[in-house]
Amino acid sequence: MAKKPQLAFETRPWRDPAAKPFVRVRNVSKKFGDVVAVNDVSLDIFKSELFCLLGGSGSGKSTLLRMLAGFEVPTSGTIEIDGQDMTHVAPYNRPVNMMFQSYALFPHMSVEQNIAYGLKRDHLPSGEIRDRVAELLALVKLDDYGRRRPHQLSGGQRQRVALARALAKRPKLLLLDEPLGALDKKLREETQFELVKIQETLGVTFIVVTHDQEEAMTLATRIGVMNQGEIAMIGEPHDIYEFPNSRFVASFIGSVNMVEGVVTEDEPDHVRIRSADLGADIFVGHGVDCAPDQILWWAVRPEKITLSREMPAATDGANVTSGVVEEIGYLGDMTVYQVRLESGKLMRVTQTNTLRGNPDAITWDERVYLSWDPTAGSVLPV
Repeated sequence: MAKKPQLAFETRPWRDPAAKPFVRVRNVSKKFGDVVAVNDVSLDIFKSELFCLLGGSGSGKSTLLRMLAGFEVPTSGTIEIDGQDMTHVAPYNRPVNMMFQSYALFPHMSVEQNIAYGLKRDHLPSGEIRDRVAELLALVKLDDYGRRRPHQLSGGQRQRVALARALAKRPKLLLLDEPLGALDKKLREETQFELVKIQETLGVTFIVVTHDQEEAMTLATRIGVMNQGEIAMIGEPHDIYEFPNSRFVASFIGSVNMVEGVVTEDEPDHVRIRSADLGADIFVGHGVDCAPDQILWWAVRPEKITLSREMPAATDGANVTSGVVEEIGYLGDMTVYQVRLESGKLMRVTQTNTLRGNPDAITWDERVYLSWDPTAGSVLPV
């Protein structure tokens, strides 16, 4: 779930051409010898955003984060934060703090001492430190845990202490490298919403690096999908999922069925694609920038496909095919069907389990029809 919208001009400044970015990355590259870790990346991030850099191992997301923190210097390009050129500024002179996946808490210090560490190094008055620590303990809901040591806390509690310590000096920008990666699935899901609430309360700009797609979709105002050192797509979670701009983005975010086809009709208000994979035509209910006989790919999410025992009416020979149920996975809230088409293509279809113990549910080895709406899928270049 993305952050809840309030007023468009407050929460989505990236839609305003006149808005000034808070973080401006321009043509940044980073090479380690002959290896290009980040390749000519340009990126604007706005004040109070919770922006996620999402990508697999080796995609360049952590290297880009380290350049924002000042731990790595770009081979080329510039980085601005709050209007100031930070490209060659040392980490300790940047209005930035970083929270690491390991949390790196001092084991011999109490929770209060861990949070206060940076403030004491800056020689703030003891009363001011005490008030700031109490404020942060309340923010992360650890008011009664100040005197405990890290080993006396759960993983989720240690994560919140690390977050409080990172926020103690009121950074303008907080960088989080896989902040929830050490937590189990259930705790990670709970902590995601806590992290969003804390960020919304403070209004601090967060940039989060993660390889977890669900985590990025839950946390982010916008997502930058990285691949091989480059930004493949930037967009709000809904846009990234529903309107991917490439086969890579479509397949990396969530589950998707990808089929190849040839354009047989190219009209301003629709396109018809013949797919040998499906053994059927695909009718797309909007225009596409393509040419007759062009080869394209069509991507459709499993939940956009309807499964039925009966042939849908009025299909006009398009947007319907059939196959045999080969595998079924019951996940509680939904059931996943693997359907083998005549071509041998395996299609993934999901259905929400709205009925408890449905005796009429489709089962193994049944012949079924798969159908979809003209706007269900995305047409992508080869």
